[in-house]
Amino acid sequence: MKSDMIEIRGLSTYVECYGEKQSQAVVLLHGFTGSANTWTETIQQLSKDYYVIAIELIGHGRTASPEGTDRYKMEEQTADLHNLLRKLQVTQPVLLGYSMGGRVAAGYANAYPEEIAGLILESSSPGLRTEEERAARRESDAKLANRIENEGIEKFVEFWEAIPLFDSQKKLSEERRLAVRNERLNQKSIGLANSLRGIGTGSQPSYWEELKNFSFPVLLLTGSEDMKFQNIAREMTCLLPNVLHETIKDAGHAIHVEKPRQFATMIRSFLKQFKN
Repeated sequence: MKSDMIEIRGLSTYVECYGEKQSQAVVLLHGFTGSANTWTETIQQLSKDYYVIAIELIGHGRTASPEGTDRYKMEEQTADLHNLLRKLQVTQPVLLGYSMGGRVAAGYANAYPEEIAGLILESSSPGLRTEEERAARRESDAKLANRIENEGIEKFVEFWEAIPLFDSQKKLSEERRLAVRNERLNQKSIGLANSLRGIGTGSQPSYWEELKNFSFPVLLLTGSEDMKFQNIAREMTCLLPNVLHETIKDAGHAIHVEKPRQFATMIRSFLKQFKN
């Protein structure tokens, strides 16, 4: 494993690289409150055969958390990712994004469709369809962002791990639950708050209309206990021209954490078509 802080358009960005550089590249993008650490088991399963790059997104983990929200916007994050992959000399990667990271991956795929080989979205969406939905979400995200800044990370993590979206994680082992909790506690208030304001689902563009132009292979992964994202994936399946939707049984939102082996098996099966 090679880890590095790389300066990207003035932003200090943390990256981990695994495996052989000449192999098919797979870029991992974590979710909100996540870091490269969330992918430990996925990396173990993939790095024998693929060049795996785990990136910590702006406001998260060891990557910088600047003041102001403009730098967190989707067009800035996709430009950062583009610059980073150029610096790493990575061409035609498969992007694998979870939740918020999936939204960044979809934004990148929309901005640079010729530059990726494929797209894997775990429990993710192309944004919200209507301006009314986006406005309501911006309001609720702004309230949550203020709460994080006023109450601090620890209080926020207590609230966040108790939301219904993560109910299925209560079945995880104590060790795994603690690892997820520590990953969240290691975040910075300003980074999470500005991430919500800058690239929350209400702030990003909607890509629903663009899905028909995603001609590269797409894999959608959802957990059987995450009905909201199962339904979103079904709707996406109707619009994407080259898509496979797989559901992992007895998993919720964070499949790679809850069912890491089944998750890696699905990923490896999909990646076979790109192997050098």
